[in-house]
Amino acid sequence: DTRDDAVGDPRANMSMMGNGGPSVLQEGATEEKGEHARLSSFVGAMAIADLVKSTLGPKGMDKILVSMGQGNHVTVTNDGATILKSIYVDNAAAKVLVDISKAQDDEVGDGTTSVVVFAGELLRQAEQLVNQKVHPMTIIQGFREACAAAREALEANALDNAANEEAFRRDLMNVARTTLSSKILTHDKDHFARLAVDAVMRLKKSGNLEMIQLIQKPGGSLKDSFLDEGFILDKKFNVGHPKRIENAKILIANTPMDTDKIKIYGARVRVDSMAKVGDIEAAEKRKMEDKCEKIAKHGCNLFINRQLIYNYPEQVLMNKGVTSIEHADFDGVERLALVTGGEICSTFDDASGNVLGTCDLVEEIMIGEDKLIKFSGVAKGEACTIVLRGASSHVLGEAERSLHDALCVLVSTVKDSRVVLGGGCPEMVMSKAVEELASKTPGKRSLAMEGFAKALRAIPTIICENAGLDSSEIVSQLRASHGRGETTAGVDILTGHVGDMAVCGVTECFRVKQQILLSGTEAAEMIIRVDDIIKCVPRQRE
Repeated sequence: DTRDDAVGDPRANMSMMGNGGPSVLQEGATEEKGEHARLSSFVGAMAIADLVKSTLGPKGMDKILVSMGQGNHVTVTNDGATILKSIYVDNAAAKVLVDISKAQDDEVGDGTTSVVVFAGELLRQAEQLVNQKVHPMTIIQGFREACAAAREALEANALDNAANEEAFRRDLMNVARTTLSSKILTHDKDHFARLAVDAVMRLKKSGNLEMIQLIQKPGGSLKDSFLDEGFILDKKFNVGHPKRIENAKILIANTPMDTDKIKIYGARVRVDSMAKVGDIEAAEKRKMEDKCEKIAKHGCNLFINRQLIYNYPEQVLMNKGVTSIEHADFDGVERLALVTGGEICSTFDDASGNVLGTCDLVEEIMIGEDKLIKFSGVAKGEACTIVLRGASSHVLGEAERSLHDALCVLVSTVKDSRVVLGGGCPEMVMSKAVEELASKTPGKRSLAMEGFAKALRAIPTIICENAGLDSSEIVSQLRASHGRGETTAGVDILTGHVGDMAVCGVTECFRVKQQILLSGTEAAEMIIRVDDIIKCVPRQRE
């Protein structure tokens, strides 16, 4: 009796379920296996890479990001990390690429687009190899070895001018110019490169970017931006206070100075005559006066508070010869404490325990239409403020992001003084080294290495494509130049031919390039390993 047999045989039932096995997942959860999973993760990651591809290089285009929140906030940017941070990604592999661009931004500040594009190109090569039935682990092994060879080639090609101050400053200027040339500041890049280098050189070796403050003031043009030694606080002095204080001793505080009501939540006071209400008010005034006494005992002549200061305490302080500034926002207070060498205090009982900040001159200045307070001659001579001027808030926002990138790269360069040439030159050097390794390597790993070399060459290719040049022609010429041993050859975007990057002064920070190589390879490796994607069921709302 065959029919019973068929019912009793569990295999018959399984094949009816389609997926070749009973599903152990909760109803509604989806699972993609093997080829499907790999395909969907490759496709997602490559789509992200193609999204930011067009922003790469000096002729890269910008993107407009419109938020769907209130006020439809608009951002115009070509900073890879900013674009990827702002988009909502559903694909799991694409999220890995978004994360590496964020990590690149935190680590070295620049190269956020390159790292995503490089990882995307590696995956494009890996996809072709997987279709040729090369095992993913073999591909990863090939990529690993290729990455090591490329890193050695990059290190061998780096220059170091730390010993010679003048040459090092020239390197820094070139690095800043190269970083800014792909951003909105490209037309005034000499001006901004000088600002950035001056600001970073003041930091000496500490590399603490908190000391450099960027202030945006709409109006004027980008050329009017300037670097101001000292610290600028975007606040005004209170009415009737002196607008200029010399040899300031500054007490920085975060304390409420507005107690003229009983502040206990839910407290009620019952009195039987108006005179007693007067007594309570007088007691509160005395309390406030005591607090002001304590503040004045510190011997400060400028009191900066993060919170409000009501009229009465302000008047008491003024009578004691202490000028006050209220509502210095959190950033301002933190930075001021850092820059003037003071501490933020919230209790004033012990006059010796609180450290006052010092500064030679505090005065009110005008920038455009606005009044600001400038602290010059601060205790830490490293601090400075870059005031950005520009036509609109969008331009200023992008200018600040670009300048921040340049500052981060310069700080990295000061820490690790090695530099490499730009313009696709290091990529060609690395791909040549990887190809030489591949020609000596037996087995299928060599296919992965050739793929790695192709992915490295994709970066100069995309730079050319964005500039509207004939990419395959130029990259093959570049390859030939490097084959002849011209190790400084790169793409000269301005002439549209192969040029000598050392002459053009296109220089990049070594750490940025190294980070791109390592992060990109690791991210690609992680995505190639995937063979199964499981999505949970969203929790049903009751």
